[in-house]
Amino acid sequence: MKEQLRKIRYFLFGQHFSDGVRITLAILIPAMVLSQFGLFDIGLTISLGALSVSIVDSPGPVTHKRNAMLVCCLMAALVAIITGFARMNTWVLGAEILLLSFMLSMLGVYGTRATAIGTAALLIMILVMDRPLSFIAVWRFGALVLAGGLWYMLISLSFFQVLPYRASQQALGECIHEIAKLLSIKADFYSVQTSLDEDYKKLFAQQVVVSEKQDAVRELLFKSRQIVQESTPTGRRLVLTFVDVMDLYEQIVAFYYDYADLRERFGATGILDDISRIIHRIAIEMDYVGLAVQANRPRQSRLDLGRDLERLKGKVDTIEATAKDSHTLVLKKILVSLRNVDQRLSSILRYTTRSIDTQPDDYDLEYDRFITHQTVSVTTIRNNLTLTSSIFRHSVRMSLACLVGFIIAKLSDYGTHSYWILLTITVILKPGFSLSKQRNYERLMGTLAGGAIGVAVLLTISNQTVLFLIMLVLMIGTFSFQRTNYIVMVVLMTPYILILFTLLGMGGLRIVEERVLDTLIGSAIAFAASYFLFPRWESQQLKEFLRDVLKANLNYLRILADGLSGRTITETEYKLARKDVYVSSANLSAAFQRMTSEPRSKQWHQNEVNEFVVLNHILSANVATIASTLLTEQTLIGHSEELLRLVRRAIVALEESLRKLGSSVEASLSDSSAIELEHKDYLSKPTNDPLLKSQLEFIQRVSYDIGRLTDTILV
Repeated sequence: MKEQLRKIRYFLFGQHFSDGVRITLAILIPAMVLSQFGLFDIGLTISLGALSVSIVDSPGPVTHKRNAMLVCCLMAALVAIITGFARMNTWVLGAEILLLSFMLSMLGVYGTRATAIGTAALLIMILVMDRPLSFIAVWRFGALVLAGGLWYMLISLSFFQVLPYRASQQALGECIHEIAKLLSIKADFYSVQTSLDEDYKKLFAQQVVVSEKQDAVRELLFKSRQIVQESTPTGRRLVLTFVDVMDLYEQIVAFYYDYADLRERFGATGILDDISRIIHRIAIEMDYVGLAVQANRPRQSRLDLGRDLERLKGKVDTIEATAKDSHTLVLKKILVSLRNVDQRLSSILRYTTRSIDTQPDDYDLEYDRFITHQTVSVTTIRNNLTLTSSIFRHSVRMSLACLVGFIIAKLSDYGTHSYWILLTITVILKPGFSLSKQRNYERLMGTLAGGAIGVAVLLTISNQTVLFLIMLVLMIGTFSFQRTNYIVMVVLMTPYILILFTLLGMGGLRIVEERVLDTLIGSAIAFAASYFLFPRWESQQLKEFLRDVLKANLNYLRILADGLSGRTITETEYKLARKDVYVSSANLSAAFQRMTSEPRSKQWHQNEVNEFVVLNHILSANVATIASTLLTEQTLIGHSEELLRLVRRAIVALEESLRKLGSSVEASLSDSSAIELEHKDYLSKPTNDPLLKSQLEFIQRVSYDIGRLTDTILV
């Protein structure tokens, strides 16, 4: 029950719900206000402009949002005018659909926000193509669409002015929420009742989600001048919280052990279930912390793990005393890791207290290096005008599919809303087959379920006030889920549209069959296009993701080698390498998941790639365990040559794997560190740390296993 309440609170305080309320009000207000003056058609057109620009209003720095919405306003008005004139001749309209569908889809080369601008303009084109407009009315329609876009832009930017930190707090809270889910999954690895293979699948799927949330927070925090440069107390608190959250995430990821061996050796003692319960408790507490950050409220911790950890330590001592050959060192390491995670969580918890103050010099990371910058130039478009570009292939598919949908709509006399066919095509077709397939299924199931709900509502309720209130709730739900759960969005959107048509006197029940039929036609065209027209299978791109992961882990290993040799590692250098590992690992996991949903004949070494993902996760987790310790020590005392040799062998193994995958390898930093060690008067630690030596030996074995697996994949 508590978990469900927590989920509800996350939803209500989250950015997606606030977006849903804002979009709903921005769309309804023009139509409702102007209808009071007998100008409902004008209000409806303004609402259409607001709807189109709302697509671009995704979370991000306010300057990016403002610029994107302004471009979208102008482009939506321009497309409305062009389509209004083109529709006067069927042949010209067909040519416009072919060209604009291609050009607007090509905007995807400039990133997600540019893709949204293209989608918004496509929506305007589709909704205008069947409107009977005179020459003068076309210009007026374009001006009203522009006015609607500017109206929405005004509301969105006003929200930021009133609550400048709200979006960052919501994004950071959601990030902590997803990390808590990942920690809960990690707890299952210690439970003897779960399957390790299933646990790894859940873990990698959740890492993809966490990576997306982390990128969203970086964009909001590190690209916002008010937060990073002006150093306000709230901004500093948010940045410090995120930095500590990332350190906590590293501790969780580095929380790796040989779980199969642990279950075999200690499963019968019951201690693993105790460890699992403690980790679940920490995950729940972390979830509450995320909720406090998101809701901008202080959180007074009710979690006291001291007694549980002492009880766990007692059990470890008992096992060690009763079975001398059980090697409880690994259990002691787990106990230490649990204490560290608990301490880090307590540190994060302090930042939810508003009374705490932070100083500008509390953090000195070079934040600009942690974010990517999108360059907008004609060269980018020109370089992507080739079949090797997935965006170009997608644009060709989109233009041809829309043209086919337009022809079928014109040849069919059924219904008066045939533009739904094109609308279905544009929202289903994605650059990758797997995403298009998923959207296709969700669109069909959502439309059928939503249609049934809409019919039930219209048959049982006739009071227009009640219908309007139901529609209002459905609208908020639709726009709240549009970026998080597509099938839920469609289920809510379909009855909302049916009720809207009923309230407008356009016949709600009569168009249910038409909407379902148009959706089926659009889905069939979209599926055929994604399968037969220049498909880009994930297996064709997987090598690039494999190379990226190896490069990131190789850089991670080189930093470890430098630290072991005695060279000082800067915090920025280490955290950049860590970020690259997380991002590349998440990208590979996401690509692998997409590949598994493609036809079996198009899949490539599924079992081997899955093992590759697991091995690289194990490698980065073990490197993080040692490297984070070195970062805190920061001594110029190098370790023995014997230990350095283990790391260099692991590096050579990864370099060889990269070469086999067709990637050039830069000169090894570990070699230069070794030369430094020979020619400078460094002190050298003797090899008296058996735990460190065993960890490095394990890293070397994993690197060799990755090399052998690379050979198998390339066969």
